[in-house]
Amino acid sequence: MKSKVTLKEMVGTKIIYAVLLVCYYWMWARREWYDYYDTIQYMVALFTILFFALQANRIWKYSKEEKDELAIQNLCRADAIGLKIMVAAAVFIAFAGAVGAMDGTTAGYALVGMVLVLTVIRFILFCVMDSKGV
Repeated sequence: MKSKVTLKEMVGTKIIYAVLLVCYYWMWARREWYDYYDTIQYMVALFTILFFALQANRIWKYSKEEKDELAIQNLCRADAIGLKIMVAAAVFIAFAGAVGAMDGTTAGYALVGMVLVLTVIRFILFCVMDSKGV
């Protein structure tokens, strides 16, 4: 791969990190067990190792390239919006757990699900801001 690594690609791959987080939380928090779960766990672990190896190479290439200052500012704006969304979601999940509307496992799934949703929202916000040159 001789292509230039963009900030959009770096932000987009964070979605895969969030999906892996959801997969690993599912593996840790589930209460039942089926025979095919072993296969799923091995596939997720193998994918994680391969993805981290490939991603380490891309991050190394990105660190050697010239940075786009406008894209970095747009990413900071998208992160600020995402932080506000995450705080609101965390307060809602904590309140729901405090009043007994959800148990610990459900709250955990809500938190990792919110991380996944927030990662997608962050990517969409960044792409929109970067395409408009805000």
